[in-house]
Amino acid sequence: MENKQREQWSSKIGFILSSAGAAIGLGAIWKFPYVAGMNGGAAFFLVFLAFTVLIGLPMLISEFIIGRGAKREAISAYKILAPKGQWDKIGKLGVIGCFLLLSFYCVVGGWVLIYSFLSITGQVIHSGANYPELFGRITSSPSITLLGLALYLLINIVVLTFGIKNGIEKASKYMMPLLFIFFIVLVIRSLTLDGAMEGVQFFLNPDFSSITGEGILYALGQSFFALAVGFSCMVTYSSYLDKTVSIPSSAGSVVLMNIFVSLLAGLAIFPAVFALGLEPTEGPGLLFIVLPTVFSQIPFGEFFLSLFLLLFLFATLTSSFSLLEIIVSAFTEGGKRSRRNVSWVAGLVVFIAGIPAALSMGVLGEFQIFGKTVFDATDYLVSNIMLPLGNLLIALFISFKMNKTIVEQEFRLENSYSPLLFATWRFLMKWIVPFTIIIVYLHTLGVI
Repeated sequence: MENKQREQWSSKIGFILSSAGAAIGLGAIWKFPYVAGMNGGAAFFLVFLAFTVLIGLPMLISEFIIGRGAKREAISAYKILAPKGQWDKIGKLGVIGCFLLLSFYCVVGGWVLIYSFLSITGQVIHSGANYPELFGRITSSPSITLLGLALYLLINIVVLTFGIKNGIEKASKYMMPLLFIFFIVLVIRSLTLDGAMEGVQFFLNPDFSSITGEGILYALGQSFFALAVGFSCMVTYSSYLDKTVSIPSSAGSVVLMNIFVSLLAGLAIFPAVFALGLEPTEGPGLLFIVLPTVFSQIPFGEFFLSLFLLLFLFATLTSSFSLLEIIVSAFTEGGKRSRRNVSWVAGLVVFIAGIPAALSMGVLGEFQIFGKTVFDATDYLVSNIMLPLGNLLIALFISFKMNKTIVEQEFRLENSYSPLLFATWRFLMKWIVPFTIIIVYLHTLGVI
């Protein structure tokens, strides 16, 4: 079964778009605009950009190397490459992290699913609609949020049960470009609104006095979250990759697509936010409030909103597929357990774990963990603590433990190998990446 799975990437473009689909989801489209809005806009974007290029990209290359080098899913990959020691705990951390991430990620996926249904049936855009009130009503309703969570997870379970060879890879070749096109349409409309330039200035004219130590930590966490690195998801994905495909160029393509989507998200959201008199610090509901408001001012707005939400739903699903896949593949390695059974059990457990996060905007809104709702606390734990920790451990593993010959073999591609590029990546992974993660951690804790 594993060998069959690892043959799923039929081409380099299929792998790149599938990996981009895994990376481009809630991180770039939903989370980036509101986190940037709450942490200074342009200054946050530039810090995020620097982290993505100098740390996120080398980390993505590292996960690709580990996965293809071992040809196994996350936990087994570290065991094969380092039989002695406790390095397989990196893979186990990834499985636990993906589980926690899914517990709130699928809640938002449920929101997107509900909004898609409401928009298709003409229940979102209408005269006198109060979009903040609509968002609050949906997210505070236990029955609606739990239904959305259940249906969203059901889609994930069904796809993983039957495999994604003929679904995700083929669909990604069409759906991801369509997502870019409709994002560009949305950007053009946002930029033509009266007062839009104030939003452009907020997003592209940096004021570094507005960035805090916590904001820097958020930017680092966002660069990891947006590229799906740190939890070894890309280790599992790259274990299916053909040996003739260049890892650095593939990783570079995924990163460029992700940065472009983040840029489009900012240019789509912030001009509209300022033009429509909304607050950029709106939080998790920012996208669900701004999008309907913008599309309501476009002819056939309900149709375009429905289409965009469906594309957004697809991007969200391709990301959650990769998160659930690392859990499923960890328990089906060796063929001892049925993929179908493991997928259903994993989905059910994630649903149960996601209930507190789903209810944290409503009946559990008063329940706080360190001053945060269950939803926000889980998000903070995953994005700002576990993801950086996972990346730190992977950086140490590939720099000091993994066989350098295997690392260089996986990095190189005949006729296009650059010793300088390899040396630069090696230096970043050995010194810059771990040093930066540790410094940001210590600064956030107030030690320095």
